[in-house]
Amino acid sequence: MKELLRTNDIVLISAVEAMLKEEGIVCFVADQYMSVMEGSVGFLPRRILVLDDEFDDARAVLTQAGLAKELRDV
Repeated sequence: MKELLRTNDIVLISAVEAMLKEEGIVCFVADQYMSVMEGSVGFLPRRILVLDDEFDDARAVLTQAGLAKELRDV
């Protein structure tokens, strides 16, 4: 899996998950349960990972949605 983006913004994470799901792209939100370990402070970013062979398609979906600035550099 490759990291598509990293953020603390849970609204953005939810939106990205929905967009990718709508396009049939499998994604995984890593570190989403770290808030339990960090005391719910929210300073540890969550990572959205996609399958290697869907990475380019996922980037295209988010770019078309105007979220290119949120993407990790390749």
